Amino acid sequence: MSTPSTAPSEMAFFSLLARWASLSATARELGISTAAASKRLAQMESRLGVQLVSRTTRRLHLTAEGNTYLRHARRILAEIDAMEQLVSDMQAEPQGLLRVNATLGFGRSHIAPLVPAFVRRHPQIQLQLQLSVQPPPLADDGFDVCIRFGEPPDARVIARRLAPNRRLLCAAPAYLARRGTPTRPAELTQHDCIDIRQGDDAHGVWRFNGHRKQETVRLRNHLSTNDGEIAVNWALAGMGIVMRAEWDIARYLRSGRLVQVLRDYDTPPADIHAVYPQRHAATARVKAFVDFVAQHFNGSAPGI
Repeated sequence: MSTPSTAPSEMAFFSLLARWASLSATARELGISTAAASKRLAQMESRLGVQLVSRTTRRLHLTAEGNTYLRHARRILAEIDAMEQLVSDMQAEPQGLLRVNATLGFGRSHIAPLVPAFVRRHPQIQLQLQLSVQPPPLADDGFDVCIRFGEPPDARVIARRLAPNRRLLCAAPAYLARRGTPTRPAELTQHDCIDIRQGDDAHGVWRFNGHRKQETVRLRNHLSTNDGEIAVNWALAGMGIVMRAEWDIARYLRSGRLVQVLRDYDTPPADIHAVYPQRHAATARVKAFVDFVAQHFNGSAPGI
């Protein structure tokens, strides 16, 4: 039976292990050896009398018991964190660990550059930024704030709209000169279209609103990728038409390297939101970060 003082550290260790799915990565994060991390896991399993993870040559996978432990551990850790934050919020300066997730391309281009100024303003906050192709599930307590696109995902979380954002269709002038410019969505079936396979959206399908009706187009996929930056680079190279968020392509439209097509048709919205659990709404560090990012976006619309 563990003492109350060791239980939170064990839960934090296991939560970190579940996030990385790797003993070596977890060890690097904690500044210990892989052997020490492996020993710690073995001690936990021995104390509990169950196997928490199954090991393969490349990754660790949680057992049913491990998933149950993780779910409750993250809830307890979040409650402890919220309690400590409520106490520390009596101080003027936000402090503590802030875990932020953003999509790979947008996070690299628009969120990461904000971190230095934010940390200089709030030096007592330790910020961890993780970029991922797929947004983490809402049930995952591994992050305090997630930057997401589109409609707010769930009523169980708070979604603060940071900035409007449109999905635009565009192509390089060379491609349009070679293949012609589509005037209706149905004509896209005759074009090379670059599909970005991210999230839960239907792949190879683009939806449009215009002229009092909705249209769905199943693409003839010439190229596809799960990385939006790669897709834009292919479009810049004249490989086809891409649908991409305005924030990611505005500079290319301004310079003329890309040309917007089908301007009269609207695509599903991609507004930018900061999403965080309701229990984090009162924490000073979450509020400080969301306010800071919102202030930045309010003053720097992409513009075309």
